[in-house]
Amino acid sequence: MENKEKKDIFESIWHFLASVKLAIFVLITLALSSIVGTIVEQKAEPAQNIALLAKFFGDSAAPTVYNVFAKLGFMDMYGSWWFTSFLVIFSINLIVCSVDRFPKTWRLIKTPQKPMSGSAIKSLPIKKALNFNSGLSTVKDEFLNALKSSRYHVSEATEENSVRLYTQKGRYSRLAVYVVHLSIILIFLGAIIGIRFGFKGYLNLPEGRSSNVLFESPNKSIPLGFTVKCNWYDTQYYEGGDTPKEFQSELVIIENGKEVLKKVIEVNDPLKYKGITFFQSNYGMLENAVGKFVLDITPAGGEEKRVWLEFGDIFEIPGTGIKGKIHDFSPALTRDRNTGKLISYSENMVNPAVAIEFMPPDGKSYIGWILKRYPETSVIPGGHSVKFADYWGVEFTGLQVSKDPGVWLIYLAAILMGISLYICFFVSSKRIWIDITGDKKAVSVTVGGSTNRNRLNLESEIDRLLAHVSQAIEGRSKK
Repeated sequence: MENKEKKDIFESIWHFLASVKLAIFVLITLALSSIVGTIVEQKAEPAQNIALLAKFFGDSAAPTVYNVFAKLGFMDMYGSWWFTSFLVIFSINLIVCSVDRFPKTWRLIKTPQKPMSGSAIKSLPIKKALNFNSGLSTVKDEFLNALKSSRYHVSEATEENSVRLYTQKGRYSRLAVYVVHLSIILIFLGAIIGIRFGFKGYLNLPEGRSSNVLFESPNKSIPLGFTVKCNWYDTQYYEGGDTPKEFQSELVIIENGKEVLKKVIEVNDPLKYKGITFFQSNYGMLENAVGKFVLDITPAGGEEKRVWLEFGDIFEIPGTGIKGKIHDFSPALTRDRNTGKLISYSENMVNPAVAIEFMPPDGKSYIGWILKRYPETSVIPGGHSVKFADYWGVEFTGLQVSKDPGVWLIYLAAILMGISLYICFFVSSKRIWIDITGDKKAVSVTVGGSTNRNRLNLESEIDRLLAHVSQAIEGRSKK
């Protein structure tokens, strides 16, 4: 009695874990919680999410709703214990369902196909009957040829005045659904590994500076295990407008005091090192930053020379006696349409320009604005050129930094799922039986088939098979 009670309890738990209702409940729970997790900014500052919740619940209720959500783990939902638990439960459900149903499927696959009589074939879901005014061996040969041309491996059983052909194709396609289950479990496993052993953060790295940590939040840093440095940042714009076309940063990885990797990254071309990926995310200007003006100076007919200057520094155009002094700077220079005065219309380096006071040997100095994006402004009297290459050290590159050790498992699972879903939808297990009964002058043929899916496809295939055999036999009779 005690053993029976234990067996009953075990069977109850097993049936519960294998039930479709449990799968539906877990899926709905994961879907609803994911909606909340998508709306609420994960791992963000409280003020940011309170402001967001105020749009849905009002200013007075937003702090209370935020506290409830925080206690439920919605502020870091994908790393919460309960979300991971639901993923584990759903994985267990898939495993138990697969284990519960697999033996029956395997028996269907491994059960050898046997010949069937004409009367037995007529009980199949798909059946066709034809008569031929031709010999038994001729009809049999044509059916064998037609089936082999369709890549069927045919077996036959011969009796007096009767031949029975039987064949099957795609029997292992029944296993594709279990590969789908496996790929889902691998996706969940990869996600759990990424949640537990990976991280996501950000790093605003100024030009010329380095860091050995990233930030998950303003108050929480994560060590990188090496140092990343930004050599320079640059934004390229579409000609004639202020719409950014491309962001670029040159990053350097330094480990044990040595440079081990250097790469110019763009929005869709990140830097990867030791499983950590640095994505180009945003950019901006540092407050009250003082950088260096990078000028490319070329005397008429001479060679180009690059100089790095600060405000007030004086340079000379080689061989001319012309001196220049950094006089002013604008991150975004334009001319006011009403007053005609030069003004700055943005705090970011949208259209950077430097004002240089030129002092020729004759003593008649003048000030000229040189715009970085408009090289024609670099030409000064006498055919000399002073190009504004960069105002270095005043911008930062915004990096999204992530490590996901489970992502390779997710990629593998995605490939497996794509292949197995194709097999599930487009490949079926088909069995065909043919009974040919008669003599040397006339025979009757009964053809039947069964399939686990896409019955219309098998029915059309049998129709084509019969049409092909009929044409072949008719062609033989005319010779």
